[in-house]
Amino acid sequence: MTELDFALDVKSIADDGEIEGLAVGYGNMDHGGDIVAPGAIAASILGRKSLPMLLFHDHKRPVGVWHAFNEMPDGLLVKGKFDDTADGREAKARARSGSLGGLSMGFKTLKHRFEGKARHLLEVALHEISLVTIPMNDRTRIISVKDILDSGGVPSVREFEGFLRDAGGFSKSTAAQLASACKPHLRGEPEAKAIDELQEFLTALRG
Repeated sequence: MTELDFALDVKSIADDGEIEGLAVGYGNMDHGGDIVAPGAIAASILGRKSLPMLLFHDHKRPVGVWHAFNEMPDGLLVKGKFDDTADGREAKARARSGSLGGLSMGFKTLKHRFEGKARHLLEVALHEISLVTIPMNDRTRIISVKDILDSGGVPSVREFEGFLRDAGGFSKSTAAQLASACKPHLRGEPEAKAIDELQEFLTALRG
């Protein structure tokens, strides 16, 4: 079984353990050189009622189940629920705090093609979706920047860089330069505090 990280911007993690989010994996290359093509998962989720929610791809550590799947133009909308077990409650708490930073799907490649060094996954058999700490894919993150801004918080440098690329449409190099310039005012710099100018900039981008 192969593993591949992909994006999930959580819409909600409810107190009862329900989790919903958008798994954005289409057209985005991870650090391993893989790109999931639109529709690659379609046949695998057709008529599917559930999919294991694991922790770190450990089949001995199930933490819940994914029970609803809706393929969107840019990825896969999934809904699931954490188990009411020690591992399930721990995973939910760590996902909400952000210490579990992304998702990774366990799958078998059925069809693929190479374009240069990139491997395009045309059809895969999806076996499970795991919560992971550090995703290979830059877009993979449990807590989205939009959620952070809506709650009045300040994103980290990496989160802000990804936000500039995804929502602002900036190139990777430009987004990195902008995020680096704002570094003293972003989360992860303990000696710095957010300033009014940065908050106005974030609000303008969010709007």
